[in-house]
Amino acid sequence: MFKGKYMYKWNKEGDIEIVPQEQQGIEFTEGGIEFTEEETPIKFTRKETPIFTGVLNYFPDAIREVAKCSYAGQQQHNPDKPLAWDRSKSGDELDALSRHLLEAGTIDTDGIRHSAKVAWRALANLQKEIEQSNEEHTSL
Repeated sequence: MFKGKYMYKWNKEGDIEIVPQEQQGIEFTEGGIEFTEEETPIKFTRKETPIFTGVLNYFPDAIREVAKCSYAGQQQHNPDKPLAWDRSKSGDELDALSRHLLEAGTIDTDGIRHSAKVAWRALANLQKEIEQSNEEHTSL
């Protein structure tokens, strides 16, 4: 549940400031706002899921770094096997993501950017969320 009294924004000087209540557009109640997980009402067609133009073209260097991160992880955990996600060694995505996030902007001891490891863990977590959601919808 999200609870709060104030909304914040970045000002022109780069500082955070409170948005005046009359400009917020959201009314905060005593109990907070409860968000529920619901399936999106928008159905995306194949053409509305632009993997190449909407992701790979936007972030080619970042995707390359995440691929290097995958390879480095494989060499660390299973160097004698083909590249594959060993989920038995990857269960704490959000904790690991947070640890790497604290060192974002620096290079880890294995030569991989901490930010690439953040992105890898975010993708792993998203993949697991989607798989779990798909399983829940097919078991209904």
